[in-house]
Amino acid sequence: MAERATLLPIRATPYPGAMTGDFSRKPTLTGDRVVLRPFREDDNPAIATALQDLEVIRLTGSEPLTWDEAAEQKLRDWYAARNTQPDRLDLAIEDRATGQWVGEVVLYEVDIRNANCTFRTLIGPSGRDRGLGSEALRLLLPYAFTTLALHRIELHVFDFNPRARRVYEKAGFQVEGIQREVLRTPDGWADAVQMAILNPDR
Repeated sequence: MAERATLLPIRATPYPGAMTGDFSRKPTLTGDRVVLRPFREDDNPAIATALQDLEVIRLTGSEPLTWDEAAEQKLRDWYAARNTQPDRLDLAIEDRATGQWVGEVVLYEVDIRNANCTFRTLIGPSGRDRGLGSEALRLLLPYAFTTLALHRIELHVFDFNPRARRVYEKAGFQVEGIQREVLRTPDGWADAVQMAILNPDR
């Protein structure tokens, strides 16, 4: 990818269809039951709980953390920097009923020239099984396609998470391929399903 990029012609002005959205702006998007917003310091306890949750660890393919003072400081530093990143969009999912953090949505690995990026989400235990993640995705996609002017958004979901796959399919994502045996689990190797959605207006 890096070699290919060096061979591309330098353009002084944006070409037709180039992404013109500003990822440095962190919006607040309000739905019926959730709000997508920049992170706050008081989100950290709920985030720490989620990162230690066994179901979150399983579904994300993460390594269990040794939770100590160093881990807490790393969490504080990471989320304190989310609101100032110019090349990605990290937003907290807030439960409107409680005002509390229940998860996050992220657009990252942004390819400006080709107007595409990768999506990921995390739903903590307090937001699980309530449809809040589905609503968060429905809020994010119009912003991503209209304001950020993205053309394509892709994601990866493990094959042992069919519920998430159904959520993505309902939102308009389509399966593009399978990455075989990318994660070792207690039950054996798991595949990752690659999915993507295209901007219907670009």
